[in-house]
Amino acid sequence: MKKMLADVRSGDIKAFEALYESLKTPLFTIILRITHDNALSEDILQEVFLKLYLSPPEPSVNPRAYICRMARNLAVDSVRKRKPTVDLEEAENHLHHPVDNLARKMDIEDALQALPNRERQIVTLHINGELKFREVADILSIPLGTVLWAYRKAIKQLRNTLEV
Repeated sequence: MKKMLADVRSGDIKAFEALYESLKTPLFTIILRITHDNALSEDILQEVFLKLYLSPPEPSVNPRAYICRMARNLAVDSVRKRKPTVDLEEAENHLHHPVDNLARKMDIEDALQALPNRERQIVTLHINGELKFREVADILSIPLGTVLWAYRKAIKQLRNTLEV
């Protein structure tokens, strides 16, 4: 990823496209788990990639952790600024998805939403962001031991919820 970012810094559009393709899904998942809003999450994802294009991180930082932190921070900031609303069109779209894996996906999403916010972020950053626990601890500004404990607790709760 550092090579891709170096190429982006030098203006290589193909490298930027490759970066986008490799990170769009995990970043969108991280953002969506915080905002709970598809349209807002898409906007934030665009903002993340615009910032990356205009100002890629320096080679001295862990690029994946830096980008996940940026996505998380933008999502948290947007939630703080947003007024709660219900989007009827969005709710209607959820009703018309194919049924094949929808029930299982909804069960998993419901189980994740039942977790406390911090534990949900830890699970999402580790699994979807593919970050090491130490990187998650840095992003959330909490001790590594707390991250490990909260992750184990969250996974246990998810297993118990999904096995019922």
